[in-house]
Amino acid sequence: MADAAYPPLDVPKPVAADVWIVDSGPMKAMGVIPIPVRSTVIRLSTGDTLIHSPARLTPDLRRRIEEIGPIRHLVAPNVAHWTFLKDWQRDLPEAVTWAAPGLRDRAQVRKSGLRLDRDLGSSDAPGWPPDLDPIAVPGAGGFCEVALHHRASRTLILADLVQNLEARKLPLVLRPFAAAAGVLAPDGRAPAYLRAVVRLGGKPAREAGRRLVETRPERVIFAHGRWFDRDGAALLERSLRWLAG
Repeated sequence: MADAAYPPLDVPKPVAADVWIVDSGPMKAMGVIPIPVRSTVIRLSTGDTLIHSPARLTPDLRRRIEEIGPIRHLVAPNVAHWTFLKDWQRDLPEAVTWAAPGLRDRAQVRKSGLRLDRDLGSSDAPGWPPDLDPIAVPGAGGFCEVALHHRASRTLILADLVQNLEARKLPLVLRPFAAAAGVLAPDGRAPAYLRAVVRLGGKPAREAGRRLVETRPERVIFAHGRWFDRDGAALLERSLRWLAG
């Protein structure tokens, strides 16, 4: 499954001013499809760093990020991207953990003992870094994904609202499943089940989708697959046509 990932792994890689990505090893989507995992690191105007969707923690990764700036914020952007947070909290007890709305209500999260300090979703939340605009996209069943727009670099950061898996990195037998789910590059979108969940969010979800498109980003980073390193505005509009119209 190593071919599914984007080496070098578990190291910050610069992509724009004050923005880095950290690619990590693959996980299994729907228990079958090996998909790569990606975190995003933002250096704030204070000099501190924020980590969006932290993946696996290694001592070397922590050291490299702290060379960029002290790690002060950890972000769990939706119900799927929180499982590595306890490791980060153990090593960085003073970092603030921000949670997507509804995450703390999940039985699995409560059972895990994960500490969630503050709810994410509004730019005027006390202590939220002003460098980043959060955009909450709601759905059915308590789902919510919070995207972040880094205005200074015109970078939009998502988790699962776009997945763009490259066929060459998937086992041949699984490529038709990825295509059927709608997550195969270059036309990746949210997987079919997630599109259905978000559509049930109704007008608030559609309005949030339009807000994402209206950011007109230069690049779009997301957790799974080949991210949009150029032509971000046009590619995002295409990928979110199912939501933003």
